[in-house]
Amino acid sequence: MNSIFDIIGPVMIGPSSSHTAGAARLGKMARCIFRSTPKKVDLTLYGSFAKTYKGHGTDRALVGGLLGYKEDDTNIRIAHDLAQKEGMEYTFIESPLDVGHPNVVRFDMYDDHNRHMTVIGRSLGGGLIMITEVDGNDMSITGDEFTLVVFHEDRPGAISLISQALSESDINIATMRVFRKGKHKDAVMVITTDTVVNPITVQFMRECPGIQDVMTFEAL
Repeated sequence: MNSIFDIIGPVMIGPSSSHTAGAARLGKMARCIFRSTPKKVDLTLYGSFAKTYKGHGTDRALVGGLLGYKEDDTNIRIAHDLAQKEGMEYTFIESPLDVGHPNVVRFDMYDDHNRHMTVIGRSLGGGLIMITEVDGNDMSITGDEFTLVVFHEDRPGAISLISQALSESDINIATMRVFRKGKHKDAVMVITTDTVVNPITVQFMRECPGIQDVMTFEAL
């Protein structure tokens, strides 16, 4: 059974749920993954994003999301001006490549110290999104639930370590997916939970053997 929001789309600054609302959510999720407002961003657009991003306000929505604004915030309309005030530089790149989905964006984000992170995501329609890659690691993050992302070495015991830490913190796992680059190489756990994972548990996980980094996200 669909809700009314599945039919008419989310509350948003328009005109398009996929090109504007979805784009704002993608920008906001990329900012969350980067853990700060980037100093400089190269945004590579694919498919219909590349063809219609100015007319549909996708450019304003992506920039607004990177500044931390939600899809229904009226500041989306003046995102370019706000980015200039905050000193965030950005460049849009229109790619002719077919990447298998019509609404895809790649964020190449840099901070003041030239730290670089790449995030790739897609707008699925109706304001729904999916982050599909972070720094070359395949993953699936929708932003609709409490989400825990664990970067780790692909080795025996890694999954049980994280599962036990969540269990001891009385946190219930809703779903879990594991992505890896190859046997005994880098891997990523994407776990959705019924409640937010507390900072103490997150810090404990970061100190576990074989764990490279841990990120948590609340629902957008």
